[in-house]
Amino acid sequence: MNHTIVTLKKGEGRTIKSGGLWIYDNEIATITGSFKNGDIVLVHDFDGYPMGRGFINQNSKIRIRMMTRKADQEIDEVFLRMRVKNAWEYRKNTVDTSSCRLIFGEADFLPGLVADKYENVLVVQCLALGMERMKKTIVGLLKEVLEEDGIEIIGVYERSDAKERKKKACR
Repeated sequence: MNHTIVTLKKGEGRTIKSGGLWIYDNEIATITGSFKNGDIVLVHDFDGYPMGRGFINQNSKIRIRMMTRKADQEIDEVFLRMRVKNAWEYRKNTVDTSSCRLIFGEADFLPGLVADKYENVLVVQCLALGMERMKKTIVGLLKEVLEEDGIEIIGVYERSDAKERKKKACR
């Protein structure tokens, strides 16, 4: 687990406290510890109160995309499986799942990732470096979770060709 701590400026973090998942570059006071862009970091309020964990990218205006409000939560395969399973269960109860949006980024607490299901094909779009690192695992988990309901995915199409990825911010 990376022990890098990002501390917000006094008066910042209102959007996080009200349920948002993004921390912008101008909201950060200090970063303590070493990391690579895309790593999971711990976020503290200005007074040291832990606010959760998210992945960091210093090349993006959205500096941190939060993954969890639990400071001690490990972002591992078990955690990702829970997020994928929760998204699928929600879809099963709300939409026609023959073709639907399975994962809708921040709404499913998987920021920067969109996954659509068209019958037995998945189309995945990744718009954040931290999520890019988890994409292969998440796609595997999507296939497993769907297979538990008798849905065999026969193909995965990646659609990560958005203009944003061409900018320096997403590299």
